[in-house]
Amino acid sequence: MSKKILVVDDEMHILRIVRYKLESAGYEVFTALNGVDALRIVHEESPALVFLDVMMPGMNGYEVCSELKNDPNTKDIIVIMLTAKGQESDKIKGLEVGVDEYITKPFSPQDLLDRTKDLLG
Repeated sequence: MSKKILVVDDEMHILRIVRYKLESAGYEVFTALNGVDALRIVHEESPALVFLDVMMPGMNGYEVCSELKNDPNTKDIIVIMLTAKGQESDKIKGLEVGVDEYITKPFSPQDLLDRTKDLLG
């Protein structure tokens, strides 16, 4: 399985933390600040897993996930929401659009890495 991961968040410090933790564990990490760039990178790089924030300018994380899961070429990509939106209704909406896991901010970088290893090996 691919060790490519895309991290999508409009907060640079989140991108830096997640990228550092994942790269230190041997994963190839790509980043995007918005949903439009995320979809472009998915089609260019074919990551196995996408960490996706919900609240982003332009296209939100739910919309990105829905597009990924409704496209036969990207439907098998693992999507983990990494977001401050932690209400039960937010998690239900994530599940409805096909999210595989839901991690709320603040998060433990080690927990994030452990979940990644569980899903990708």
